[in-house]
Parts: sequence; structure tokens; C-alpha cells
Amino acid sequence: MKILVAGGAGYVGSALVPKLVERGYDVMVVDLLWFGNNLPSGVPVVCKDLMEINPEELEGVDQVVFLGGLSNDPMAEYSPRKNFVSNAAAPAYLAYAAKRAGVRRFVYGGSCSVYGYAVDKLCDEEAPAASRDPYGISKLQGEFAAMRMISDAFSVIALRKGTICGFSPRMRFDLVVNAMFKTALTDGVITVNNPAIWRPILAVQDAVSAYIRAVECGLGVSGVFNIASGNYTLGEIADEVLRSLERRLKIEPKLAMRRDPGLRNYKVNCDRARDVLGFKPRHDVGAIVEELCAHRDRFGDFSDERYSNIATFMRLDEAPREPVLGGAAALR
Repeated sequence: MKILVAGGAGYVGSALVPKLVERGYDVMVVDLLWFGNNLPSGVPVVCKDLMEINPEELEGVDQVVFLGGLSNDPMAEYSPRKNFVSNAAAPAYLAYAAKRAGVRRFVYGGSCSVYGYAVDKLCDEEAPAASRDPYGISKLQGEFAAMRMISDAFSVIALRKGTICGFSPRMRFDLVVNAMFKTALTDGVITVNNPAIWRPILAVQDAVSAYIRAVECGLGVSGVFNIASGNYTLGEIADEVLRSLERRLKIEPKLAMRRDPGLRNYKVNCDRARDVLGFKPRHDVGAIVEELCAHRDRFGDFSDERYSNIATFMRLDEAPREPVLGGAAALR
């Protein structure tokens, strides 16, 4: 089976693509390589804007996995225009192009951010998507457009992912568990902006498992699925990070609690993913920190901009690079 992974050189893709290759799939990646290329050397990578892909270039592809777009609130707030193009228009267009080309399934990397601020509610997939922020709105728009393409010959699976954390070959330290790990090691402090705020956390390894379950389930399956390793308050996450670092690295960072208002506050129910896709998360916050500890010698300077999506995005926006646009042959 041939799988095209759009945005496959990023944080999730750099962990997912090697696993797809290990399972015997013919994988190709299309990515602008903003954060470099950390994929195995044998994986074909086309440096190309996703909006420049033509339906003809997708002929012979069995499934498209969409991991592209701008990945968090700071990037969306910095450039709302690019946010809506990348997170709403790009998946809508690529799902349309894939269906037109005869692709059988489109897997959309969505976000639980669409739920916005849902205090004391456990959100299932039927809960109101109430986000009022550019990132959450754009992710919902991309999901909505892709889901409209469903037909008997075209399956669409949208994975509403929790906040992903953990180790990836394309590392990030701008995600909540990773950020706490970073500041604990560099500053000796774990800062919690509001300990009462809820977040569904998703370990990278569990995200990879969810995408594999989506790729491998029957083609009659379509729908929206919440994906998370577990629901935690920010205060609980900080405690878990602290305990793991004390146990693994023998360090005792301080906790700094604030009461800043949060943009998002929600917890999610993942029963549908378990019952339909067979998704069973295996990693909690402690396991995420253990994985980060195991790879800490690879990180070097934690302040390097390559670990921060917004820092890299701002630099590229100030001195934009022209994408390398390939013709139809470039994707084959």
C-alpha cells in the first residue's frame, strides 16, 4: 500500500513515518522542511507546498495522512492569515484532490483544541466545538471540509488529538510536558500557569499508534475520533514531571504556581477510538518523561530555535524561503 504523508517531516511525522516503513508500507513525504529532515534516508521526501499538489500527482496513492499546517496557538496568533490557509484550506483542498485522484482514505490530523473552554465536562465527539481562537477554529474548519468528502469509495478519519508530548527525532520543547522538562533541567523550576486547567495529553508513541490504527482499519470506517493518553490538570502534570525527574535524574526542581487564565480547558472521552479503531494508549505522563530522560544527551542547547515552532516560523516569515515546487513526476 502506498501512503503519502503530508507534513511528514514534522514532530509527529518523524516518529510515524519510520513505523509505517517498518510495517512494509510504501511511504512518501511531502513537506516544506521548515524544521529539517530527520526521516530515515530511504524515505522519499518532496519539498513542496501542499497547496501545489495536483490530483494527477496523487494517482496510485492508496491513503493520504495529513499532518501539515501550523501547529499551535502562538503560530496562529502571529499569522492568522497563514493559519487559516494552512489549517483550513490546505486539508480541504488536499482531501478534495485525493478523492478526485482515486485515493481510498484520507486521515486528518485534527486537534482537541476545537472544544475550547469546556469546564467540568468530559467531551465526546458530539460535544460542542466551542473554540473562539484562530487555531481551534481553523482546525475545525479543516476537519469539517475533509468530512464532507466521505463517500462509499472515500473514507475520511479525523483524529482530534490531545496535546502531544514526548520524544521525537524532530524534537519540540514548546509543548506542556516537554516545556516543563526543559525548564526543570535548565532553570530548576517547573512553572504552572494555572494548576486547575485540564488538558488531554497524548504521548508521541500513542499518537503513532492512533495513526496506524486509522490507516489499517477497514475502509468502511469513517468518522471523528478523540485521541489522548489521558486527561490531566496542569498541576497534576507538574507533579508527575517532578516525581519522574526526582526518580530518574535525582534532581528536585521547584514548582512555581500562577493563576493566569487559560485559552483552553477541556478533557475528552476516547471510547469511540477504542471501540471502533482499537486504539489503546500505553503511555502516561511519567512514561513521557522517562522517554525524554532517556534521550536527553541528544538535545544539546535547549534554547535552540529549532525546538520552538513559533521561533522558527517567525524567522522564516521574516526571511521567507521559496518552496521547491516539483512537477507530477516529483511525487512518483
